[in-house]
Amino acid sequence: MVEAPDAGYRRALVIGGGIAGMSATIALHRAGFAVTLCERDPEWRVYGAGITITGPTLRAMGRLGILPEVLEQGYAADGIDICGADGRLLFEVDTRDGALDGIPSAGGILRPVLHRILSRHVLALEPELLLGVTVEALEVTEDGATAQFSDGRTARYDLVVGADGIYSQLRRRFFPETPSPRYAGQLCWRLMTARHPAIERRTFFLGGPVKVGLNPVAPDRMYMFLLEPQPEPLRRPEEGQHHLLAQLLEGFGGVLQEVRDGLGPDAEIVCRPLETVFLEGEWVRGRLVLIGDAAHATTPQLASGAGMGIEDALVLGEELTSGVEIAEGLGRFMRRRHERCRLVVDASLEIGRLERTCSPLEDQTAVLRQALAVLNQEF
Repeated sequence: MVEAPDAGYRRALVIGGGIAGMSATIALHRAGFAVTLCERDPEWRVYGAGITITGPTLRAMGRLGILPEVLEQGYAADGIDICGADGRLLFEVDTRDGALDGIPSAGGILRPVLHRILSRHVLALEPELLLGVTVEALEVTEDGATAQFSDGRTARYDLVVGADGIYSQLRRRFFPETPSPRYAGQLCWRLMTARHPAIERRTFFLGGPVKVGLNPVAPDRMYMFLLEPQPEPLRRPEEGQHHLLAQLLEGFGGVLQEVRDGLGPDAEIVCRPLETVFLEGEWVRGRLVLIGDAAHATTPQLASGAGMGIEDALVLGEELTSGVEIAEGLGRFMRRRHERCRLVVDASLEIGRLERTCSPLEDQTAVLRQALAVLNQEF
């Protein structure tokens, strides 16, 4: 038996309980939808270390209603310090912009902390929450969608939002012409550690064999990223990673020398190949729309992946407010999101290319400045 939508309201199915999916649940609830959030992990867990947050992402978090908690439990500071491999400050990048209306232009937060903040806001809305459940079959038409779930239930929806990440099954099925995610030429090492008192904002170390950055994510915590050029997407064994990371940090001075000296077998290290995908053309098939990494997964050079997912959700909610025809709203959503998300993917990949070829620091920071100037504008 198929559960049909009530005549009095619209129903939306959000597939994926990550940052984009939770943000879409909040935004669509505001737009008058009864939302079902479907997440395959029965524990609704999150993996990863800290994430960097740009000013535009903080602005989006403000619109979503979570900014006060993010600022309280994370860390925010304007600007970026650019240091040489020896640790000495070379110059500063002013990231402040009047378009942000006084919102800090940069920050960071632990990914599990952000997950808890978002999930609390989602649960307060009392959506239908399906944990440990997958969509086994999905039929999408121009006027709705029917989903068959792994628990045996079948339901009808007015809208389906695919927020199922970079390896999206929905993208693979409904947009088969899109290539699989491709390797971007770098391995990303991440290390969680105590915040060094000298690190008060984003700090990049350039000019060495690899790019390294430090960013506070809480008053007492920071994370380090290191981008290692590799022609193939290697999977580093977890055992002994602190030795490999120490080798990569050899020759760096200042704070990074102290970080290197403190590495041990208990260090919180994650190493993953960087991958990217961009869905050309429409991200819409009938009443299905893809958002976040499912449509435009980027590398971290602009620290905007999470922000683009939140912005997608907000724009979707704005364009599908009560009384708006869904097809018309989805068309407006695409017009507002496509080129902005393309900019993030393209500029991030260009910075990565410049990093791999050891291009002049001025060239790398010029791409960063130009992209941030655009992103600081309203979306």
